[in-house]
Amino acid sequence: MNNEEIFANCTEILSQIINDNSVPRNIRKAAEDSTALLAKDDDEPTIKASTVISILDDISNDPNIPIHARILIWNILSELEAVKD
Repeated sequence: MNNEEIFANCTEILSQIINDNSVPRNIRKAAEDSTALLAKDDDEPTIKASTVISILDDISNDPNIPIHARILIWNILSELEAVKD
């Protein structure tokens, strides 16, 4: 997979979290922010990936996050770790 495919797949998973009303608002907001960062074209792919990893890693440790959303976030994190220059 190239970087654009990884970002597109992560954006699709993030949209599932954003549209899930069982997920707390602060976590949906972080997913929206992450989606916006992935959509930007002006940053290096590794910088975008590391910024999103940082945001999602913080919210994955939130005690209020539902298990299904946590698993989706872990999936996104593992995909973003494969991003290369």
